[in-house]
Parts: sequence; C-alpha cells; structure tokens
Amino acid sequence: MDFKQIISHCKEYGFIFQSSEIYDGLSAAYDYGPNGVELKNNIKAYWWKSMVQMHQNIVGLDSAILMHPKTWKASGHVDAFNDPLVDNKDSKKRYRADVLIEDYMAKIEGKINKDVEKAKKKFDNFDEKMFRETNGRVKERQDKIDAIAKRLGKAMTDGNMEDLKAQIEEYEIACPDSGSKNWTDVRQFNLMFSTQLGNVAGSEGKIYLRPETAQGIFVNFLNVQKSTRKKLPFGIAQIGKAFRNEIVARQFIFRMREFEQMEMQFFIEPGTEMKWFEYWKNTRLNWHKAIGTPDNKLRFHDHDNLAHYANAATDIEFEFPFGFKELEGIHSRTDFDLKSHQELSGKKLQYFDPVKNENYVPYVLETSIGVDRMFLSQLSNALQVETVPDADGNESTRTVLKLHPSIAPVKCAILPLVKNKEELTKAAKDVFDKLKFSFNCQYDEKDAIGRRYRRQDAIGTPFCITIDFETLEDNTVTIRDRDSLQQERISIEDLKSKVFEKTDMSSLF
Repeated sequence: MDFKQIISHCKEYGFIFQSSEIYDGLSAAYDYGPNGVELKNNIKAYWWKSMVQMHQNIVGLDSAILMHPKTWKASGHVDAFNDPLVDNKDSKKRYRADVLIEDYMAKIEGKINKDVEKAKKKFDNFDEKMFRETNGRVKERQDKIDAIAKRLGKAMTDGNMEDLKAQIEEYEIACPDSGSKNWTDVRQFNLMFSTQLGNVAGSEGKIYLRPETAQGIFVNFLNVQKSTRKKLPFGIAQIGKAFRNEIVARQFIFRMREFEQMEMQFFIEPGTEMKWFEYWKNTRLNWHKAIGTPDNKLRFHDHDNLAHYANAATDIEFEFPFGFKELEGIHSRTDFDLKSHQELSGKKLQYFDPVKNENYVPYVLETSIGVDRMFLSQLSNALQVETVPDADGNESTRTVLKLHPSIAPVKCAILPLVKNKEELTKAAKDVFDKLKFSFNCQYDEKDAIGRRYRRQDAIGTPFCITIDFETLEDNTVTIRDRDSLQQERISIEDLKSKVFEKTDMSSLF
C-alpha cells in the first residue's frame, strides 16, 4: 500500500489527525485519534515491559521536559546541535544538505535494486550477494555509494559546510520542488526550541525544551543508583516528549517537531562497551521481530560519521514506503555525558565499584527509538488490501490492519446481529460489560454485520463477537478471527480466555 493511502487511512479510521486542522493545520505536528492513542499506548507498554518489567537491573524514570540551561551546554547541544541547511534560490525552499545527498544515494541504491530484481527474474538459482560482487555495473554503483557515504560522513563530522555545498554541485543535485540547481551556501542552524523561564526576560531567563530525553537520565544517574542500590551493569529507561525545530520536517509522522522517545541508558564498566553493544544490537532486533516485523524489512546500518560522544553506533532501519530509514539507534556513548555534567556542575557523578574498591565514571550503552516512527512502521507493515470470500461465497476486497493482536487498539468488538431487537442488544451489552474490565472492547450495532466486520478489520481488531438469537438460548456466541476469517461457536464463559490467549503481551517475550 502506498504512503498516501496509509495517511488517508489514518485520518479516516481515527488514528492520526493534522494538528489544528480547522486552522489549516500546523506543519509537522499531529494529534493521535481514538484508535491511534490506543495503538501508541500499546507500543509504549510493549517497550516498557520488555525493558523494565523483564529486566531486574533496569528501572524507570520520568524526568522533566524543562531542565537547567547548563544541561544543554554540558551535553554539547548548545554548540553542536545543528543541521546543515541550504536554500534553493529559485524555489525559495530550504533543505537539509545531508538529506539531499542521502536522497541522491538512495536513487543510486534504487537503480541497484532494479538490476537485482531483473536478475532474479532471469536466473533460477539466484545469489544476490554474488551478483552484487560480480556484476560490474552494480559493483560500480555500490562503490560510488560507499565513496559518497564516506565523504558525507567526514564533512558532517568536521562541520565542513563548503564540502557539503561542493558535493551538491558535483552530483548535480536538483531542488525536489522546482528542479533548479541554483543553491545558496550551506549554513548551520540550531534545532533547539527556546523559551523564557517565568517573567525573566533576556539571556538570564532563557531555557530550552529538551531535544532528547537522555540528559534527564544522566543528571539523575546518582539519584537513581543510590535510591535503588543498583550495581553495574544497570539501566534507566524513560518514555517522554522531545522537541526539535526541524526545518525539513516531512514524511508524515516520520520526522516531527514534537515527538516521543523510548530511551534506555545502560551504565557499564569501562572496557565492556563492545560486548554490551553487540548484546543490545541483537536484543533490540529480536524485539522488532517478535512483534511480527519481517526480517527483510529490517537491517543494521553502521554510522559512517560518529557523534562526538560515541565510539560505536548503528541504526536498526525499517523499510518504510519511502525506503529504508532509521527506526532505532544503538550507541556506545562512552563516559562523555556523565563526565561533561560532572565537570560543568562540579558534582561527582561516579560509581563506587565494591569489587575493584574504586570510584569511576561508568560508560553508557544507549538504545533509543521514536514512538512515532515505531507507530508508522507498524502501520506500514500491517495495512493490507486483500481478496476474501464474502457471505455469499463471492470474492470481495477488504482493507485489513494485521497488527500483532497484543498491540491492536481494540481487542474485540461486540456486535448484536441486528440492532432493532432489544433482547439481542441487551445480551450484547452484557457481554461487553463482562469483557471491558479485561480488554479494550468496542460495541457496535450500526449497519449490516458485514460492514461492521469490515470496519473492525480496518482498525486491526483481532476478534469480532456476534450475538444472535442462538445466544439467547444457549449462551454461545460466534467469534470471528480477523486473519483467518474462521468463525467458531463458543460459550460466553470461554470468551475471556479465548481473547486473552491471542492478545496477551507476555507471548512476545
């Protein structure tokens, strides 16, 4: 399903709305509707359970959005949290220079993929790895991508705006809006939102909306460690809002100015970071697979240009409708953050190791995933149009959201066969009342039963429970499975265990 259809589906079925839509909307800001907020909360619950509940050595935190401005000086955000921006003189549009170059690389990758697909159709025993290594045209294009990535990485690391401009000109990159190649120089732009504290005007009262949640964890390192009496290695997990004044905010909820992060900082003994880096890489990849994301839609992408705080970094990329893009980051942050806060605050942020009988600043291994990007990845993967038999045995199409049942917004829909029979609606509402304490249920009596099935398919409801005249006689109902379309007759008393069996989140661990 293409990207526009996904966006349209989100609005039609109450997943996501444009923020302030009645005022023509606010760019790169979105509201989660009734079904969207349920799916989003379920994704956060899955992450929280997997991080905190399933690990004895990881605890939670909820730090403030507003922090002392020195926090962002110590973290490097005041001086180095910038995007390289370039304007097209003809279209008057502004772009991130590195994104323009990455999009150019993606076009070359697209040509490689076309060659690979043609070869797959031509040869029966096709080996993609061998083809990439031996096919001259493919290898030449791959070498070009590698060279561009290396050069881009160096320019970003060095802050070399002149070379970024030179690359845009050398690769003859055109404005996506106008096709013009008439560019300004590349300039740096800080991404943090600033505000005033209380009524104090001027630089004295200037503070920032946090651009990431991680720093709230770092400044609370000792508070958490001492209050929980944790020994290394241990982690602190947090889910919270962050804010970045993205100039190029695009692709729906993929890149927004107000977004939500799920981050875990894992504090470790210096020298053990590569072991934990590999551990969390594999652990996080398996987390995505457990919820039904196919192997071929996930891949690792090691960073060519490391952030100033990192000595190793990789992304878990997901194949969105617009290509493979970052979904989650795993970073070895060394001791940069704790040391920086220690130096600027004058307060020791060290751990006493009872085995070594010494104090030291721990190293940190970070896992960071955007809630909104995870939401979009699940919608992109699950939304399908398929041909199925209708009630008369004829073929018809349905739009179905095949989310993993444990994160589906609604777990079961209670449907009286017809709405104008009081005995049926009363029995259906009784079933709803029995199940509502255990699951998020939905009661629906409007339209023909087939249309109601289709509505529930479109929002990803795993089970539809139909109450009919037979129910009044023997306390049984028809339960319909979203994916298989199989219907079976079961007792009302067995409904809870039936629904729980398929929707229980513990099956993911």
